[in-house]
Amino acid sequence: MNAALDLPQIASRLPNVGTTIFTVMSALATERGAVNLGQGFPDFDCDSRLPDAVADAMREGHNQYPPMAGVPALRQAIAAKIQALYGAQLDWGQEITITAGATQALFTAILCSVHPGDEVIVFEPTYDSYVPSIELAGGKPVFITLDAPGYRIPFDRLAAAITPRTRLILLNTPHNPSGTVWHAGDMQQLADLVRDTDILLLSDEVYEHMVYDGQRHESVLRHPELARRSFVVSSFGKTYHVTGWKVGYVAAPVPLSAEFRKVHQFNVFTVNTPMQHGLARYMEDPAPYIDLPAFYQRKRDLFRAGLANTRFKLLPCEGTYFQCVDYSAISSQTEAEFAAWLTTEIGVAAIPVSAFHHAPHESGVVRFCFAKQDATLEQALARLARI
Repeated sequence: MNAALDLPQIASRLPNVGTTIFTVMSALATERGAVNLGQGFPDFDCDSRLPDAVADAMREGHNQYPPMAGVPALRQAIAAKIQALYGAQLDWGQEITITAGATQALFTAILCSVHPGDEVIVFEPTYDSYVPSIELAGGKPVFITLDAPGYRIPFDRLAAAITPRTRLILLNTPHNPSGTVWHAGDMQQLADLVRDTDILLLSDEVYEHMVYDGQRHESVLRHPELARRSFVVSSFGKTYHVTGWKVGYVAAPVPLSAEFRKVHQFNVFTVNTPMQHGLARYMEDPAPYIDLPAFYQRKRDLFRAGLANTRFKLLPCEGTYFQCVDYSAISSQTEAEFAAWLTTEIGVAAIPVSAFHHAPHESGVVRFCFAKQDATLEQALARLARI
């Protein structure tokens, strides 16, 4: 008897989802000994004061469940940071919730606000967790394509996409994968479109401290008209170089936070206690996030200067730690084919931007991550210069 025939069958909730491109490219990079500029994580360690603060919290006995919404000291520190940077005064007790990373925050915000049949507007290229989360909630993603090389928001197309079924607009600034940022005028146009509607906003701002060339991060929280209808998500993993810790937060007005927490308490309930205490202590010094734009701009400039000596065409990079390049002068391959060739033959891993679209879409662009040691970037640049 074939034992497989006796296994129970299950109808997939996500029939179109397979292994992510990040896993595929990282595995290929490891197999071929390539420099991995694909997946978005640093290859350097965090400030030693941060794990020391976590270890101190463990030794002090902070090892049991914290409050469901998060350790008060951490939520207070986040509220103070938000007020100092964006001028928004939030109630730390009711309007800030600590999450198991930004992905859980995004998923929970979608689950608590999107009902079967609701439409959610998504800008492509888009981070890969958005659409599966919408589909698991029973929502219908409505896609608006951002065109290379500028990837600016087409507000005429956004206006045309809004219908009576629109429940949520999902925005991401600074934007992964393109590295573009929303400006104050963009926020004003968005406010004009959603005024006098019940549309909610979900603002993914995990790269909030990576905005360059003297620009400011245009958080939704700077704009009271938008903030009153928004879930705003950020990530300690991105800000403090600890992506594996999976700690983030969501800021939202009281009615939205109340609904968020209803799902959150049955999703993860709460988040790692000593990590929260350690982060709260570390946030007493604002320098690490205040200085982060300069830290990453130096790496961006080093990487862009090296790429200028290659056959790649540089696209703008206003924020994030990603640099997109046009490879049309090098190859006519599809983005997935070119990324595989680059990894196996040149020894540098990248991510095809087509992987951030729900349907086939080719623009001849791949994404590199420059959140790496200088030596890593220089090794990659030496290899890319040989193309």
